[in-house]
Amino acid sequence: MEAVSYHDTVKHLHGLRLSGKGPFAHVDWFGLLEDAAHSLFLAVATAGQSSACLPLCTGEAGLEALTNWYAFTGRPLVAGQPHSKLFEALARDLATRASRITFSKLAPEDPSTAQLDRGFRAAGWSVIREECDTNHYLPVNGRSYAEYIASRPGPLRTTLKRKARKVEVVLKREFDPSDWAAYEAIYAASWKPEEGDPAMLRAFAESESTKGHYLFGMALADGKPVAAQFWTVEGGTAYIHKLAHLESAQKLSPGTTLTAALMEEVIDRDRVAEVDFGTGNDGYKADWMEATRPRIALTCLRAGSPANWPFLARAKLRKLVSRRSAG
Repeated sequence: MEAVSYHDTVKHLHGLRLSGKGPFAHVDWFGLLEDAAHSLFLAVATAGQSSACLPLCTGEAGLEALTNWYAFTGRPLVAGQPHSKLFEALARDLATRASRITFSKLAPEDPSTAQLDRGFRAAGWSVIREECDTNHYLPVNGRSYAEYIASRPGPLRTTLKRKARKVEVVLKREFDPSDWAAYEAIYAASWKPEEGDPAMLRAFAESESTKGHYLFGMALADGKPVAAQFWTVEGGTAYIHKLAHLESAQKLSPGTTLTAALMEEVIDRDRVAEVDFGTGNDGYKADWMEATRPRIALTCLRAGSPANWPFLARAKLRKLVSRRSAG
């Protein structure tokens, strides 16, 4: 029999050994969200040695996945051998607390996504499934860095050949405050939009360093930092979190040289099976990555709630138009 409980702090989850694939599916990650003043609504179902947790928070239109712009994915936390019945138990109990729940950035390749979908449908919720983002990634397929780089587009390889020696590259495996200060200075002077939550990003980097997952790269021209990138390496995957370079140094292509050095590091030293470039369909990602996969959103609605009727009507209309277009 599945037991359902609710918690408003991550402290209650530590004894359950909940986790998932990647840096955004650990209890520590949600602890950072809690510290950043997000309201937590943690729903947990347990049966024997298996548990499933839906990290949620209260949004403007009901409950929604607890996440932010730094996360590549939004995954349920699991322990043991989770199954759809755990998610069904959560969905049935949550029906007494919410009429709409939205999950975002779910990974279709993760079994828990299908279990979550089936569980809510089995509990009587109407579920709207839509693509919400794109993930660029590289399946290394056992190649060396030399084999990988030889397959890159000609203009990229030409840039590396002409510009690589114009900057010095430094790679670090442990967090250093002075390195991070340089990154923040470069980011502030780059073309990038204002950082969403710099204090949280730094806390995340420090946490990843203590776990041994941290990888930081910096390119210097005449001894001055002109580009910086923050990656992590975990479970056979390298994650590219942040990258920035000074526009004033663009003619040196320091970002390209730095990315190449980091790719060589994770492919030849860490021997990762995959490199994940996060979400967003930026054109430059295709120069480095070789595949894409969707990220999906599940909007779970209680059909008996009048507030949900417009959403359900629009979903039916979109499905009808899609069928007619396909025909």
